[in-house]
Amino acid sequence: MRKIVLIFGLIIGTILCANMIVMVNMMYSNPDFKGNDVLGYAAMVVLFSLIFFGIRNYRNKYLDGFISFGKAFKTGVLIALLGSTMYVVVWLFYYYLFVPDFIDVYTSYVLDNCSEADLQSKTAEMANFREMYKNPLFVILITYSEVLPIGLIVALVSSLILKRKKQ
Repeated sequence: MRKIVLIFGLIIGTILCANMIVMVNMMYSNPDFKGNDVLGYAAMVVLFSLIFFGIRNYRNKYLDGFISFGKAFKTGVLIALLGSTMYVVVWLFYYYLFVPDFIDVYTSYVLDNCSEADLQSKTAEMANFREMYKNPLFVILITYSEVLPIGLIVALVSSLILKRKKQ
């Protein structure tokens, strides 16, 4: 299982990290950049679908075509956790070393793209977010919350689809 987790987790993590760096750089280089959250999360679902192939590969190559739901889910969770952890670690290094003003840039981006009616509440929300982002533990938790839940959902669905008991 370790080999499968490493291969698929590293692939997912590498692509997630590359995507994150490209998106942050696009936001920095183009102040008018408008990201698309739906498209971003859809891309993550597609990327995390590699979990399905990791579980299937493990089942077919190492377990003679049979796998319990528990073992499949454990494999999927470990793949998602490895990819997400890579994403978090790279973000921490990238944020603290290369874009320490990210919160300021992000705040101005959010405030420039919100409606006049929402401006006051968004300003307070972003001030609160900026204050919380000073705590590295919060940075870790919020970064995990961006990607890990999607990986866990894909692992759950993949496990339900791929489970196969011996007759």
